[in-house]
Parts: sequence; C-alpha cells; structure tokens
Amino acid sequence: MPSITFILPDGERRTTEAAVGDTAMYAALSLGLDGVVAECGGNAVCATCHVYVEHGLEKLPAVAADEDDLLDGTAAERLPNSRLSCQIKLSSDLDGLILRIPDRQV
Repeated sequence: MPSITFILPDGERRTTEAAVGDTAMYAALSLGLDGVVAECGGNAVCATCHVYVEHGLEKLPAVAADEDDLLDGTAAERLPNSRLSCQIKLSSDLDGLILRIPDRQV
C-alpha cells in the first residue's frame, strides 16, 4: 500500500496508506481533510480537489486535456505542480507521494 502525505494549509502533515488503484482524492477524503472538497465526487468536473505535488510529480502521467482545462479555473493559484487529486491514481510507484492542499478550493 502506498503511503501518501498531505500538507494542510496551516503546515500540519497527515500521512495515510492507501490502496493501489484508489485516487489521492479518496485518500484525502478518508482522512477527513477539510481542504479537499471534491464536490463532483472525482468525476473531473469541478477542480475542488486541487493539490500541489510537493514530491513525486515526475512519477505522475502527463496532465490530460480535461484536467488541464479545469486547473485553469482553480480557486487557488495554479502552479506548475498543480494537479487534481481525483486524477492521481495511486500505485506502488507513488509510495511517498507528498501533496500540499491549497488555502482554498472554492
């Protein structure tokens, strides 16, 4: 099971293990993190699961066109390491992934 760490806007770190095949969004929701809203339930239509990839970006697949479009409309600033956590499918290769949650999603 890959380990994933979320850095909250206040700097607190929360780490969990997630099942291979789950999304980073689901891992955040299972931790009860307020910073990942996930209004669309992981269907890549709302961008309220926006995160900054602090470690492991090079291991992720390229941003798909629909994710790219949504990242242009995030509430917090889009950065080069911005991703939608609903589009990050966890694998053993992503063990140690670190994601920072923006200060706002809506």
